[in-house]
Amino acid sequence: MSRYRGPRLKITRRLGQVLPGLVQKISTNGKENQPPGQHGTLRRKNSQYSIRLQEKQKLRYHYGINETQLIGYVKKARQLKGSTGDILLNLLEKRLDTTIYRLGYAPTIRAARQLVSHGHININDKRVNIPSYQCQSKDIIEYSGENKNANLFIPQPFSINELLIVEYYSRK
Repeated sequence: MSRYRGPRLKITRRLGQVLPGLVQKISTNGKENQPPGQHGTLRRKNSQYSIRLQEKQKLRYHYGINETQLIGYVKKARQLKGSTGDILLNLLEKRLDTTIYRLGYAPTIRAARQLVSHGHININDKRVNIPSYQCQSKDIIEYSGENKNANLFIPQPFSINELLIVEYYSRK
């Protein structure tokens, strides 16, 4: 199973919000653009399962991981002591591509993933090209690309209810 490579606008429409790690916010004159829908949205009551599924999908698409990777992170989070949801988010935030995005080297997590996979990132003076590399707090991260004075991007906040994701996987 590979990660999603299709149209990002389709995902943001389906989930009903712009995911900062997936798409840059587009604004003109200080107002956010709403993606146009041909026939609008259907109003229906979501079941508890669909709410949990939607939160899980938000998490997957935001971080750019596939289902198998997410299951692995959930299993690892369950083995560690503490709140499973907090540990899960902590593990995902320690990924190298997410760290590069949070440091402001890339406008989206997808762009950060590309920076890493093309070998533009050094950790502790070693080139790392694995986006899922787990960073530690003592690691020294350097951008080794040609344009070292590139613009830094400000990451957008992302809110998710991690308890719904843990509940989703506890039912399986």
